[in-house]
Amino acid sequence: MTEYTRQNISSGSVWEPVVGYSRAVRAGAFVFVAGTTASSPDGAVGGADAAAQAREIFVRIGAALQQAGASFEEVVRSRVYLTDIADFDAVGAVHGEIFGAIRPALVAVAVGALAAPDLLVEIELDAIIGAALPTS
Repeated sequence: MTEYTRQNISSGSVWEPVVGYSRAVRAGAFVFVAGTTASSPDGAVGGADAAAQAREIFVRIGAALQQAGASFEEVVRSRVYLTDIADFDAVGAVHGEIFGAIRPALVAVAVGALAAPDLLVEIELDAIIGAALPTS
C-alpha cells in the first residue's frame, strides 16, 4: 500500500474547525483544494458580479496552492459551481485567463444555492505537483 505524507492547509476561516475541513490538503504530490467562495464578513467580495467573485476565488486558491508547494500550472481538474448558469461565460472567461494554456479537465454546473445568498460562484480543484506543462 502506498503511503502519503498529509499536509492540511488552512485559510484561517472560522468555519474550518467548526465544519471540520481544510482549505486544501496535500497528500504526497496530490493537492486537493476545497470548494472556495468569495465570502467575507462584509458580504461577497465582488458583490453581485460573478466574474469579480471568481477573480477573488482564484486569489484565494492561488494562496492555498502556494502553501501546498503547487501552482496553477499543475492543476489537472477544476470544478465550477454557479447559482445561475447564465454567469458561465463571464466566470469561464476568468477561468480561461488562468487556465487557457494549462487546460485542466473542467466541469461547470448550476446549483440551487451556495452557503450564503450573495455567493454566486464556488470553485474547487485538484493539482498534481510535477504535472506542469514543460516550458519552451
